Amino acid sequence: MRRIKFLLRKEFKQIFRNKAMLPLIFVMPIIQLLILVNAATFEIKRIDVAIFDQDRSQTSKALASKLLSMGYYRLHENLNSLKEGQLLMDKNKIDLLIQIPAKFESDLLRENNASIMLDISAIDGSAASIIYYYTNSILLDYNSEIIRKWHKLPSKLSLPLKIESRFWFNEELEYKNYITPGLVVILVTMIGMFLSAMNIVREKEIGTIEQLNVTPITKGQFIISKLLPFWIIGMFELSFGLGVGKLIFDFPVVGNVALLFAFAAIYLVVVLGLGLIISTITHTQQQAMLISWFFVVIFILMSGLFTAVENMPVWAQNITAFNPVTYFMQLIRMVLLKGSEFRHVSRHFYIIGIMAVASIGLSLFTYRKRS
Repeated sequence: MRRIKFLLRKEFKQIFRNKAMLPLIFVMPIIQLLILVNAATFEIKRIDVAIFDQDRSQTSKALASKLLSMGYYRLHENLNSLKEGQLLMDKNKIDLLIQIPAKFESDLLRENNASIMLDISAIDGSAASIIYYYTNSILLDYNSEIIRKWHKLPSKLSLPLKIESRFWFNEELEYKNYITPGLVVILVTMIGMFLSAMNIVREKEIGTIEQLNVTPITKGQFIISKLLPFWIIGMFELSFGLGVGKLIFDFPVVGNVALLFAFAAIYLVVVLGLGLIISTITHTQQQAMLISWFFVVIFILMSGLFTAVENMPVWAQNITAFNPVTYFMQLIRMVLLKGSEFRHVSRHFYIIGIMAVASIGLSLFTYRKRS
């Protein structure tokens, strides 16, 4: 125990003397949360639209006015030909092209049926789906207004089928409530893996690893002294990230935060163990950073941060079963947004516990003490 105490003192002195590590610990969390929470969003608050109105009737103009009154839509211009709209879409100046055919109003009056054409830029498939959903909802609402107006129905009369929507856990559909906890997970993961990956390899570069190898400390004591300081820093980063997120973005905290920290304590062992493995098999800090970044990118993209795991191909879902970030991503949202208890997330604890044992075992196996 006395040896570990002195080793820990040495590690903390090295950490706070390293000018490259301090910005990673204190600056990156603030920048990541402030920028990414506002930038990493699937919400669409501006849709550039062009309208080719061949009918130019009161009904077609009312349809265009209703669309533009919603606030999301910005009229680029009224078109004189369909080619103009296609050219604008080719130049990526509009997201939506609406074509209202001639005799639109007369078809509605005589046949109770008319059609319009929507051309949506689908370069970004997710954005195209959202634009279609928004526009289709507005058209359905306008259709209901026409039915009530032309058939002289009371404005408060309900249609035969009435749908009442209810959203749980994020009633206002605020995207920041969804993305902020996920970014806190990424923050803890990146800090833990990058710092631990650069640790032992830095000892190799400055030549102090040989001095440690000739001392009587055991492999277990060495690994503990390398892991524990960054474990403490990782727990601090989690507290710091949650505090900043709550203070600035005011996301809900419904569940037991102690349960979240208990899981994070085990999760950090997994991440730090992986970083130590990378550190023992590399020879320079540049190599360690490149390999760490390679794994972190895969972990993030397949964690469910932006794309739900259920929407991935089957082979990708099978791979995510071995991704520790996936389990933390699910758990932090379940605890903070849903208020889940241990019985709801016990499976996550068991799996991450197995990963922690495997990670520490591999780090002990890969480290070779040579005098």
